[in-house]
Amino acid sequence: MIEFEVNDMTCGHCVNAITQAVATVDASAKVEIDLPTHRVRISGSDQAQRLAEAIREAGYSPVLIG
Repeated sequence: MIEFEVNDMTCGHCVNAITQAVATVDASAKVEIDLPTHRVRISGSDQAQRLAEAIREAGYSPVLIG
C-alpha cells in the first residue's frame, strides 16, 4: 500500500480530482481517502513516484508516508 498525506485536499472536489489522477496512472488501483486526516491510501499499485506526479499535476502537494 502507498500512502500520501495531502494537506491541501479539503473537499469532495479534491477527493474526486485525486481519485481521477490516480486512475490515469493505474486504473485498477484502489483509492481510499480520509479527508479529515488528509490521507490518501492506494493499494494495487507500486508506482509511488508516478502517482505522486499525477496528484501534483492535479494541483495538490502529496507527501509520501512511510
